[in-house]
Amino acid sequence: MTKHQRQTAPYLKKRKASPKLLSLVASLTPKEPIRSVDFLVAVNKAIYELVDYGIRLEPGVQTANETLTKKTGSCRDSAWLLVQLFRHLGLASRFVSGYLVQLTSDQKSLDGPSGPEEDFTDLHAWTEVYIPGAGWIGLDPTSGLFAGEGHIPLACTPETSSAAPVTGGIDKCESEFSFYNKVTRVHEIPV
Repeated sequence: MTKHQRQTAPYLKKRKASPKLLSLVASLTPKEPIRSVDFLVAVNKAIYELVDYGIRLEPGVQTANETLTKKTGSCRDSAWLLVQLFRHLGLASRFVSGYLVQLTSDQKSLDGPSGPEEDFTDLHAWTEVYIPGAGWIGLDPTSGLFAGEGHIPLACTPETSSAAPVTGGIDKCESEFSFYNKVTRVHEIPV
């Protein structure tokens, strides 16, 4: 086994595929040579179009089959489905948990959406796939786009459980968790 194979082995571990996932894999397997970027766009777009985004406050991550059956899920559910899809397509992929920061545009768009009306940040999950020669490429199936400068990773792991911000067990007690994100722009004068 080469060094590269040892390093990517955890990111190739597949969960058992349901008939729905196998059908999706077959539909996305290229029949002829395709540019890597076009392939990544097509696979990411397929999940974006297939799964409706919804805020899901229940703990944990849905299985790929649950997300395919329900056709709805949180960002973590879509990201895990995309991880499993890439792995069944033979590509190393990992689950990423972090922040998504979206800033308002300095100018309104002339031919499309201008983006958020105010600066915004929240917890988010997406997928990274390993492309030899290019490295780890971030894909956000919630938006159908590549990950960009606003995607700030906190954890990149082969399994979703390794990215949980709070884990463990305690005796019965009452507790309340909360978090707060805020974007503050620092004024910079161009030189």
